Amino acid sequence: MIWAILFLIISIIAGIFGFGFISGASFTIAKWLAIIFIILFIISVIASTIKRA
Repeated sequence: MIWAILFLIISIIAGIFGFGFISGASFTIAKWLAIIFIILFIISVIASTIKRA
């Protein structure tokens, strides 16, 4: 579950910088990083619930 929380925090930070303050290529990079980390967060949550079951 720690990995899931870590991915969530990283995606939120990437979203804040990418969608709020930075433009151009940095925006694109931050957007893709946010998407990747949100996907990893979802996978981590699913894996941890399957592991506990």
